[in-house]
Amino acid sequence: MKIDVLVAEIGSTTTVVNAFDNLESENPVFLGQGQAPTSVKEGDVNIGLQAAIEDMKKNLHIENENLDYTHMLATSSAAGGLRMTVHGLVYDMTVKAAKEAALGAGANIHLITAGKLSKVDMIKLDRIKPNIILIAGGVDYGERETALYNSEIIAASDLNIPVIYAGNIAVADDVKLIFESYSKEKNLHVVPNVYPKIDILNIEPTREVIQDIFEKHITEAKGMEKIREMVNGPIIPTPGAVMKASKILKDEIGDLVTIDVGGATTDIHSVTEGTEKVNKILVEPEPIAKRTVEGDLGVFVNKENVAKMIKIDRLAKELNMEMKDVEEFIKSDIAIPVTEEHKRFVERLTKEAVLVSINRHAGGYRTYFGGKTKTLAFGKDLTAVKWIVGTGGALTRLPAREEILKEIGLNNKGDKLLPTPEAKILIDNDYIMASLGVLSSLYKEASIKLLLKSLKWEN
Repeated sequence: MKIDVLVAEIGSTTTVVNAFDNLESENPVFLGQGQAPTSVKEGDVNIGLQAAIEDMKKNLHIENENLDYTHMLATSSAAGGLRMTVHGLVYDMTVKAAKEAALGAGANIHLITAGKLSKVDMIKLDRIKPNIILIAGGVDYGERETALYNSEIIAASDLNIPVIYAGNIAVADDVKLIFESYSKEKNLHVVPNVYPKIDILNIEPTREVIQDIFEKHITEAKGMEKIREMVNGPIIPTPGAVMKASKILKDEIGDLVTIDVGGATTDIHSVTEGTEKVNKILVEPEPIAKRTVEGDLGVFVNKENVAKMIKIDRLAKELNMEMKDVEEFIKSDIAIPVTEEHKRFVERLTKEAVLVSINRHAGGYRTYFGGKTKTLAFGKDLTAVKWIVGTGGALTRLPAREEILKEIGLNNKGDKLLPTPEAKILIDNDYIMASLGVLSSLYKEASIKLLLKSLKWEN
């Protein structure tokens, strides 16, 4: 069987493959899907990929046929995904801008520093061994010393990894000379400043370079080098692919927030300018497209942590289960629930992950009392969001997925900048949003059509 594109999503717990055809026609087709446990523990993620392909062939009733494809693309969050560290000048300014760029590209940030790097910072950097280091600092033609100091200490270290410089443009040439003097010019990627002027963010150029570097260097998970050989198109971090899909979807249907509850993390991707009312009193600028990742909120790897947030005795009472049954589910190594009781348990964890993560993502109001009472807004404004989109294993497969997402609007007490109860729910029914994010690099129009079809969206 010959198809246009096969997309592999190599996750922390599950590997999914999706097949697409007729992508240059008016009616592109999602043929089917297969999945299998990700095989990082076996030392080769290719084992899980091949098992997922076999599962898909079985679902398509072509077990005995060869599967040929014009393109194979991939997304990955295996082996911790894309590990980055971010180093800027002032936390609330350049560091925040650099952080937004990294998260929006799909990175997991393991260290953030403001000001000059210390010896302890460098010890931490050496232990983390990030995939990419991002240096920022200073508005254009402003403070120079910190960016130069940090560039020199990183270039002089034993770390031989890609470095992105996204700071004060006035010292960009000096940073290049520093890396050349340590024979590490090939490691350096210079991009426009992420914070060129006060209250101005320019993070898209950095996001694009982060994903380009990830694509070239994605051999961290054992077996990924084999997958890199198989892939003849883009390979990007899975969260970056979801963000890409969210952005093209926003252009079609309006302001939205996409929620992806996974086995290890919960990711929130919002694409909205916010309201004029909030923007007038917003203290610091926020990106239009913002991602946050909650590393403590997952319904498989981190299920014990989420259960403890709810409190295990309360969880048992809410679910009308025995404590021992709840504790058994917490200890279980079954990633995909089959029994009704297990599904209800995971649904409750998913609800908690959704509500905690969206509250962390959203900004809020603060009122200051003095001679004159003043209310200001901080953080991301989600009040203009028209659509709440659910993707990922939990929010596309669990029976109560829509009810869980409706809880967001119902929990809006007015002090947080959350979506309103009027925001409508959309589900990525085919579980292909990440795949379509990477597919849009080659077939944008087809990706939009397939995404709207998966969401069952009607104008």
